Amino acid sequence: MAATGGAMLLLFFISLTSFLYFAIVHANFFEPFNVTYDHRAIIIGGKRRMLISAGIHYPRATPQMWPDLIAKSKEGGADVIQTYVFWGGHEPVKGQYNFEGNFDLVKFVKLVGASGLYFHLRIGPYVCAEWNFGGFPVWLRDIPGIAFRTDNAPFKEEMQRFVTMIVDLMRKEMLFAWQGGPIIMLQIENEYGNIENSFGPGGKRYMQWAAKMALGLGAGVPWVMCKQTDAPENIIDACNDYYCDGFKPNSPNKPVLWTENWDGWYTEWGEGLPHRPVEDLAFAVARFFQRGGSFQNYYMYFGGTNFGRTSGGPFYITSYDYDAPLDEYGLLREPKWGHLKELHAAIKLCEPALTATDSPKYINWGSWAQEAHVYENQSWCAAFLANIDEHKTVTVSFRGQSYALPPWSVSVLPDCKNVVFNTAKVTAQTSIKSVELALSMAPGISSPRHSVAEEGSLMSGSWLVVKEPITIWSENNFTTKGILEHLNVTKDQSDYLWYFTRLFVSDDDVAFWAENQVTPAITIDSMRDVLRIFINGQLTGSTTGKWVKVSQPVKLQKGYNDVVLLSQTMGLQNYGAFLERDGAGFRGKTKITGFKDGDIDLSSLFWTHQVGLKGEFSKLYSKEGNEESEWSNLTPDAIPSTFTWYKTYFDAPAGTDPVALDLGSMGKGQAWVNGHHIGRYWTIVSPKNGCQSCNYAGAYRPEKCRTNCGNPTQTWYHVPRSWLRESNSNSLVLFEETGGNPFGVSVNVRSSRTVCGSVSESDYPPVAKWSCPSSVDGQISITDGAPEVHIRCQEGYTISSIEFASYGTPKGSCQSFSRGSCHAASSALLVSEACRGKNKCHIEVSNSVFGDPCPRVTKTLAVEARCESSSASSSVAEF
Repeated sequence: MAATGGAMLLLFFISLTSFLYFAIVHANFFEPFNVTYDHRAIIIGGKRRMLISAGIHYPRATPQMWPDLIAKSKEGGADVIQTYVFWGGHEPVKGQYNFEGNFDLVKFVKLVGASGLYFHLRIGPYVCAEWNFGGFPVWLRDIPGIAFRTDNAPFKEEMQRFVTMIVDLMRKEMLFAWQGGPIIMLQIENEYGNIENSFGPGGKRYMQWAAKMALGLGAGVPWVMCKQTDAPENIIDACNDYYCDGFKPNSPNKPVLWTENWDGWYTEWGEGLPHRPVEDLAFAVARFFQRGGSFQNYYMYFGGTNFGRTSGGPFYITSYDYDAPLDEYGLLREPKWGHLKELHAAIKLCEPALTATDSPKYINWGSWAQEAHVYENQSWCAAFLANIDEHKTVTVSFRGQSYALPPWSVSVLPDCKNVVFNTAKVTAQTSIKSVELALSMAPGISSPRHSVAEEGSLMSGSWLVVKEPITIWSENNFTTKGILEHLNVTKDQSDYLWYFTRLFVSDDDVAFWAENQVTPAITIDSMRDVLRIFINGQLTGSTTGKWVKVSQPVKLQKGYNDVVLLSQTMGLQNYGAFLERDGAGFRGKTKITGFKDGDIDLSSLFWTHQVGLKGEFSKLYSKEGNEESEWSNLTPDAIPSTFTWYKTYFDAPAGTDPVALDLGSMGKGQAWVNGHHIGRYWTIVSPKNGCQSCNYAGAYRPEKCRTNCGNPTQTWYHVPRSWLRESNSNSLVLFEETGGNPFGVSVNVRSSRTVCGSVSESDYPPVAKWSCPSSVDGQISITDGAPEVHIRCQEGYTISSIEFASYGTPKGSCQSFSRGSCHAASSALLVSEACRGKNKCHIEVSNSVFGDPCPRVTKTLAVEARCESSSASSSVAEF
């Protein structure tokens, strides 16, 4: 019944998504309104607004995920959804457009409109975004005479054509604000100011042309250029950074916009995982609004997944989680999501004063480290009190009252009197993510779930195998003198390019090596990203890196030797000037050293070029390719094996929890589920050092707060639920390059099983308890002034048990709480009565609820709860 119920629930959500889309296809989302701006803010329908934006990239999720992501963004306090437009995904072949599946941009915008949120569309069309080739289609580099992002006629013609097409599409679908749609703002180009000088005078001319071209399209909403200090007067220049509170636009007529607040950072293979503490993130946002900001976007609010070969770089991992408030799977990342939700609510309480005041009054207390900004007129008053000191709590006096300001924090006073939020005081719950082993993956067998202890080989049952030939396998090869540039040959249709030649070794050469103890070596001046060298069918060596020198000793035999070079990309360059020149493969001289008569210039030889893998072009990952290929059964003694295709089948896990593949037992390669390309995988391990303890206070940088040191950078790979079938006919196909063990692969579900809260009597009550300021006296009021612990399970889960509860002086943190010297005996009973059996609950932190176990002591309520779904439970491995 549990599995059936889960399937029915999944079917319900899919049906609901389809219904919502059908309902909004021809809907008017808003009464038509104009969008303008002044020096203070974006003006929507004649009113200034303070706007919170959530960055979500539609291709990094599936359409079935979009409604939930949008809903959670709205619940978290977002007014706007922001995304780039991914040219390469929409026009993979020149003149052939793709607006289907996770590239259905129109559907995504309409879902945002149907939710009541606004939309910021960043057309670019260069996006960076750690996306392959910066979002450009690779065919663009093959246009004769083209130079990207400068005063170049071929590039400008193609760029204008695509940007015009997107604007016309949005207009046709009635998606601009003046048409009743959600789009309130557009962006042309992207962080061009960083590289403009690289192009000399042509860069300036191009920037001005791009602005004029965009304005000439008649979109009817403001245009933005981010990181463009010389943006024209009628284009808003905006900030991208970790902190933008000091940013000023290049004209007094423009508002202060923050288009990218980097709330985390991307991850590279072989590195630790960047983490940005929420206290610092909230501090940055509060400071931005404190100092005159009016629009702030989280990059990213949901990061998602680089499915297929979309990850840029090179060497950016498949996950684009970004430490965002919504994790890669769409689950709330707590306490980040909850703490920011409280901050957004506090800013909204300040909005009447912020929008009614052109500039704040500035106050300091004799030190640069403590300052206040006060927004006040006859009706409204809001204040932000900041302590920029990284170490000390400082008490300041403001309007006759004392306020204690923790280090590196901002206190928000929507009425210039009551503190409703402090960025350093986190009272939102903590959620611990867990992974649960799903079904055994024996093909054709519907097995019960197994715990970690019960299941030794998680992929017990049949694996099928096909070897990838290390030779020329297709008639579509060609031979030329010399080694051709990688992208000029592959057109990025595959990561892989084979180069094949034959080299003759004479008796004299063999004797020379023996007499002089010389080992011949293949040397390459520069290569990227991965090179593998095969001599006579045997892997001799590998090199990885970005434009690194190669010197690989090789063992040659007398007579003819087959030499195979395999060049492989790991995501095309996505950032910088002259992207069209970057290319891939080899640069400079390629030669083989150590011969009696001197080095051999390999570029003078004839080479046969072969694009891709045989299994790739046979589509072994597809249903048709599976049926046509000659798979054989895999036995454990046949592993590990390099350049091998593996296949098995599995049941879809019951329920609706997100699904992840654990590929930690594999080496390096790519994965497909039911023909959908999950992405590249690699179990390369990050350095053991670099993950020291992290203090939130002080300026953030990506190296500051890393986790996961000494472990593989990524082992979990997202499999969207909508890509699975209910039956056991789900195919998993892996291409393994370096040798891994597929019998160790497992399918898992992810959830938040453990949730914790810890709130003190001295903390502030939830912001939602405060009323909006009165238009008469600007005052806010509160119905109940007590702080509260809020506990919430994810959708479909209820609180099954209270693992810990103590009102008094508890010690420790989530999963390690313990009682202190002061403890109310009724704690567990009262919390259980309030919470068990519910999806969410709240408990007042006060003596009136628990009694007073220790008078004259400030008490804290700490709670740890267990969440369970309606599905059958299993053993859980937590991390």
